[in-house]
Amino acid sequence: CPVLPRTEFADVTAERYPPGTKLYYECDSGYTRRSGQYSGIWCQSGQPAAGWRYKDFQCIDRNTLLSAAPTKNLDLTQETERKPVSPAPQKPGNVSEVEEQGFCGPPKTIPHASIRPSNQYYLGQVLHFKCQSGYDKRPPTSGTRTCKKEQGQIIWTVLDMRCTSDS
Repeated sequence: CPVLPRTEFADVTAERYPPGTKLYYECDSGYTRRSGQYSGIWCQSGQPAAGWRYKDFQCIDRNTLLSAAPTKNLDLTQETERKPVSPAPQKPGNVSEVEEQGFCGPPKTIPHASIRPSNQYYLGQVLHFKCQSGYDKRPPTSGTRTCKKEQGQIIWTVLDMRCTSDS
């Protein structure tokens, strides 16, 4: 898909990601990645469903780097139910390879970390926009964009939403 146009005062998320998608966690302000851990996750196709593949990743308080507190082991696999419904309307009989393999759902939340926005999205991907703290959604308010093929070109649908503050 083409580069996603910037939407002022809004954050973007997706509910489903096609296999092959790579995302990365970023530690929140005041926290840092535990040394030697990898922040990336990868959506892999699998049977019966696609799922995220994780490695150990933890964000720790910069002020307690030398803490001897025990750490909790994370369950590092996540399976997502295969959904036969396409994220974008498709013509019958024109099922994409990505749809056949299933999608990964939203990644796990990790304490004191958030997902770095992706720079790469795929045909059929639906993105959801949410106004940042302190900003309100103004009509029209669909809050989604879809990467689709229209008249032979791959485009993003129009985002019918604006985020504004009262000031």
